[in-house]
Amino acid sequence: MIKDNQKVFNRLLVILDAVIIAASFMFAYFIKFYILNDGPGPGVLPAEDYVSLLIFMVPGFILLYYRCGVYAPKRTVRRRFEIYGIIQANTVGLAAMIILLYMVVKEINYSRSVIMLFYMLNIFLTSCLRIALRKSLQTMRSKGYNLKHMLLVGYSRATEEYIDRLQDNPQWGYVVCGILDDHIPAGTLYKGVKVLGSLGNLEIILPENKLDEIAITLSLRDYDYLAEIVNICEKSGVHTKFIPDYNSLIPTKPYTEDLMGLPVINIRYVPLTNTGNILIKRIVDVAGSLFGILITSPVMLVCALAVKLSSPGPVIFKQERVGLHNKPFYMYKFRSMEQQTPGREKKAWTVKDDPRVTGVGKVLRRTSLDELPQLFNILKGDMSLVGPRPERPHFVEKFKEEIPRYMVKHQVRPGLTGWAQVNGLRGDTSIRKRIEYDIYYIENWTLGFDIKIIFLTFFTGFINKNAY
Repeated sequence: MIKDNQKVFNRLLVILDAVIIAASFMFAYFIKFYILNDGPGPGVLPAEDYVSLLIFMVPGFILLYYRCGVYAPKRTVRRRFEIYGIIQANTVGLAAMIILLYMVVKEINYSRSVIMLFYMLNIFLTSCLRIALRKSLQTMRSKGYNLKHMLLVGYSRATEEYIDRLQDNPQWGYVVCGILDDHIPAGTLYKGVKVLGSLGNLEIILPENKLDEIAITLSLRDYDYLAEIVNICEKSGVHTKFIPDYNSLIPTKPYTEDLMGLPVINIRYVPLTNTGNILIKRIVDVAGSLFGILITSPVMLVCALAVKLSSPGPVIFKQERVGLHNKPFYMYKFRSMEQQTPGREKKAWTVKDDPRVTGVGKVLRRTSLDELPQLFNILKGDMSLVGPRPERPHFVEKFKEEIPRYMVKHQVRPGLTGWAQVNGLRGDTSIRKRIEYDIYYIENWTLGFDIKIIFLTFFTGFINKNAY
């Protein structure tokens, strides 16, 4: 059994990080003036002036590490998120140093090369330290040391999912000693974890066992006991966590907000409901669509002539789609089919070897060139460069009854390309799978994610075997 030693561990990390920050800065000074040059020349600030900066740099960077989550518990934080936090903190610190030194204090004699070398060295050495610590902890846990023993109170779907995750990730170092529940018979096993007895046994087990953690995993029907169980656990002094059994109701990550002391759980986290994020995405959309129209205008002219000469009918095909907040709009495409009556056009989407598609249309569809007029939809604000692909109203009515969470996609603007499309989900492919990718995008949006999707579109999104 072990006690929660996260605070002690963090204090050790703070000391090690402080040493690395100071060592990285002075090593950068040494590289610049003694390896790349033959020593400090005339007019170069002495080493003492660089050392004096550490008085402000060390606490400043440590504070940034805290703010960026670098000192969060290591058991369940993935390595890439920790490295990202280190990079984020150092990038903010670099920007702050440049602004303060060269613009506010106007100390222009500090070497920019030293500062950039420090930035790279500090990220590299701090990341190496974290990776080494993780490997050491994993080795210890594989040998039975540094383990946390815990009891689960309540048997529910959340209980099984929690056990699944702990057993799939032994590097976290958790050992589940048993489960208490009023409805499941004692002795019942789930993946080697035994039901020890009823909820009433909690007051007996806690004084006799030196548990490191209690996880409350009650089923929804037992939530009347929640206040009493929390009270018992907190009296014991054992660290307690609550894993709610609402996966069937809230199947994705919720987020909480403080409403003057009242915690409010929002069912779904959508970054693009934030005004700042909306503004950033719209600026990128306008700039990107204008740039796209400018660059592709010769291609669009050729496509327009090809459509006009290949078959009778309009060059641009307008079709009603459902967009942001379920509002309909007309989406533009180069016409790739023979001219049809509205009733015939609405009956189904395009499938492989569809006889309605013209010869020129097949080429336009396979290369996605028929989608280029949607750059004007983006400029108008009906669409975005990246987002879930919009669907026709009658299909929306059909899918919202058949596919759970289908309408979530309408919480953001539809896109010219999307996460589902760059993963091959186009044309006559699974709508359910497509929605999974769309919801992942909606809940995990960042500007960097958009840039990644745009980049991938050039390699996987334009020419696709499912684009008929």
